[in-house]
Amino acid sequence: MCAVLLLLPLSRPLFGQPTLAAASAFQAYAQQVESRLARQHQSGDTFLVLANPVPVNDATRLRNGEPVIEQINPARAEFAGSLLHHWRGTAFVPGATAPDFERLMQNIKGYSQHFSPQVLEARLVAQNGDRIQAWIRVRQQHVVPVVLDTTYNITYGRLDDQHGYSTSRSTQVAEIYGAGTSAERALNEDEEHGFLWRLNTYWSYEEKDGGLYLQVEAVSLTRSIPHGLGWVIRPYVESIPRDSLEFTLRSTCNALRK
Repeated sequence: MCAVLLLLPLSRPLFGQPTLAAASAFQAYAQQVESRLARQHQSGDTFLVLANPVPVNDATRLRNGEPVIEQINPARAEFAGSLLHHWRGTAFVPGATAPDFERLMQNIKGYSQHFSPQVLEARLVAQNGDRIQAWIRVRQQHVVPVVLDTTYNITYGRLDDQHGYSTSRSTQVAEIYGAGTSAERALNEDEEHGFLWRLNTYWSYEEKDGGLYLQVEAVSLTRSIPHGLGWVIRPYVESIPRDSLEFTLRSTCNALRK
């Protein structure tokens, strides 16, 4: 099995970029998610997706500093040579406030410190009030490390002093060959492997109970699994978006605790 996995990232890509149908399906799904979040954010009573009352086990985990991670299954997760991934994570940080979170997330330059080793570099490209454009170089650990240059449009909003949210939509994702060397270059569409084509991230945060509740949803699009190899690599492929979201959530909590 390991030999098969090792060959996959190095073989000729099946799709350098998502098909038009896949890109359209991702956009339609993201719009559904954003419409639902917009309804949630209209009231403090519905701001986060939490059962009322919160299950005892989940409440205990949150109070103990453990995030709760769940997969949100779309109706059609696989289509047109692509896989759609949707995960949600929830955490609680005692003593943290909404302004603490906003300062952390809007300090783009500090991402390489707070989200290391996944984030290698980050910089603010442009800002207009609550709208930010950011460039971030990330490293994902597939069978071999993969470096991606990503650009995002990020928008922040608030319901009131205790409730806020942000929407981050990827506008460009490029796979980098030879990162940090004299041979560094962005792979062209025919060379890319489709490890990540799209990534939208949605944060919701609520200040109460003496701390800050954080909830993040990540919707991403990647290449599909080659025919006949699903039983071998599907668990591995599907674990990457989950692990990335959990890492981001834990790193955010750790930075807020400091």
